[in-house]
Amino acid sequence: MTTREKAKELSDDPAIEIKVVSYGFARVKPAFMPAAPVPAAEMALANAGLKIGEMKAIKSHNPFAANDLNFARKMAVDVMKMNNYGCSLIYGHPQAPTAGRTIIEMWEEMVLLGGGYCLFTGCAAGDTAAAMIFKVG
Repeated sequence: MTTREKAKELSDDPAIEIKVVSYGFARVKPAFMPAAPVPAAEMALANAGLKIGEMKAIKSHNPFAANDLNFARKMAVDVMKMNNYGCSLIYGHPQAPTAGRTIIEMWEEMVLLGGGYCLFTGCAAGDTAAAMIFKVG
């Protein structure tokens, strides 16, 4: 995070702004970690006053394929439209900074799509998850 002025100074394209719109977090019952991204995303969407259909890109930290299958089913999204250009499963989870890379990749995708809202979500140890909504434009 930085100031708007510093971000414009460092950017290759100062016309593109990325804003954190909302966040959410959740904890589910023990041993159900792959389910935790759903309530985290629901909280982030509710906090932002947005619907899942308004997200032009959805990326997840998915150490298991079950995470995305559950998310797609519960959130009524096409799993084949999630994690375009890669995901944590191919980046070397847990040996790499997968959440950071995934979020930056999502922002790049949003620039290609002409901007809008996007959602990142991911699970973590302790059967927890977090989600963030960004606006790119």
